[in-house]
Amino acid sequence: MYAIIDDSGTQFKVTSGDRIKIDRKVEEGTKTVTFDKILMVGGDGAAKIGQPMLVGATVVADVIGAVKGPKVVSVKYRRRKGFHKKIGHRQKYTEVKITAINA
Repeated sequence: MYAIIDDSGTQFKVTSGDRIKIDRKVEEGTKTVTFDKILMVGGDGAAKIGQPMLVGATVVADVIGAVKGPKVVSVKYRRRKGFHKKIGHRQKYTEVKITAINA
């Protein structure tokens, strides 16, 4: 069984046991996260498709912890002006493990 969930404008296709990185800060001490914006559930028989969301469907995930994404380096340069600027960014994510899909 799989589900397509929406979290902060990003869609994920998940099955039970998958690990995903979500762009959400979770309060310390929180052990589980529940996703209620489910777009589609499939895998067992006919697929259930929401218009736009499925009512009553949830996906439950355990919080693993905070992780960092890859470093992105941006360079600004203007010719003949002596202007060089290097900017780095590293996004912080929360890693979760999908435990249950409730259709």
